[in-house]
Amino acid sequence: MDFSGEFIQFAVEKGVLRFGEFKTKAGRLSPYFFNAGLFNDGESLGRLADFYARAILASGIGVDMLFGPAYKGIPLAAGTAVALAQKGRNLPFCFNRKEAKDHGEGGTLIGAPLAGRVLVIDDVISAGTSVRESVELIRGSGAQPCGVVIALDRMERGQGELSAVEEVRQAYGMPVVAVATLDDLLAYLGAKPELAQNLQAVSHYRQQYGTKK
Repeated sequence: MDFSGEFIQFAVEKGVLRFGEFKTKAGRLSPYFFNAGLFNDGESLGRLADFYARAILASGIGVDMLFGPAYKGIPLAAGTAVALAQKGRNLPFCFNRKEAKDHGEGGTLIGAPLAGRVLVIDDVISAGTSVRESVELIRGSGAQPCGVVIALDRMERGQGELSAVEEVRQAYGMPVVAVATLDDLLAYLGAKPELAQNLQAVSHYRQQYGTKK
């Protein structure tokens, strides 16, 4: 099993990826729900960071440092930096706070100075707001955003024909790497006869709301 399949299995085992009927922000009834916030202990965060590191190395993206957008991206970027260092790739990282601080070191950025090719580490891309704010911060510091890494790409259309991930790729001309995608989820379900009912529901949902690619 490749790391994407391993990640799906891990997310199901941790209850981070669940099946049933869930209402999305867009008002759609989804047969699955993914909540990366439930990777909430040391062991699971460590394993999650290891999957991010594997996805980054496999992507071949040229990167000089990592950036974690507040708030969910902060532990993800820190954990991924540790995981990459353990694999022989030691990169600096930085994250932002939502509110500017007027004492101590001040400002909104914490960690290594933003410089060179900066990879954004986040959980998912919904509306793309977090990515837009990250790109502005990185460019505003004179650095270059070089891509985004997320845990799961739902491959689901937004308001138009494109998914939120495709919109980010198009708007910023940079790659979005996902540890796993909806295709990987379908492959996982297809290999589990006991989950045939879930496979049917997710396949139907993809036909309704999935991107055409």
